[in-house]
Amino acid sequence: MTSKQRAYLRGLANTMEPIIHVGKDGVNENMIRQASDALEARELIKGTVLQNSPMTAREAIAALCEGANAEPVQCIGNRFVIYRAREKDPKIILP
Repeated sequence: MTSKQRAYLRGLANTMEPIIHVGKDGVNENMIRQASDALEARELIKGTVLQNSPMTAREAIAALCEGANAEPVQCIGNRFVIYRAREKDPKIILP
């Protein structure tokens, strides 16, 4: 992914609300499945890492991207954005 594509996705994610919340259990199989389903529906999702989580945001984004076969877009503070294009009929067309 190029920096121009990443900047475009960051702009799209700017107004989104987080839908993935990493809590005290960290990233487990159930959370990876939820993230994968959300990526299939939306292609771009935002998440947060709660204070009681044993993981940092960078560790959480790495684990989620590896498990859901996605691309990390942004990680600032305790928030992160990940992206995965759909196989058929992608909604987001990268520049």
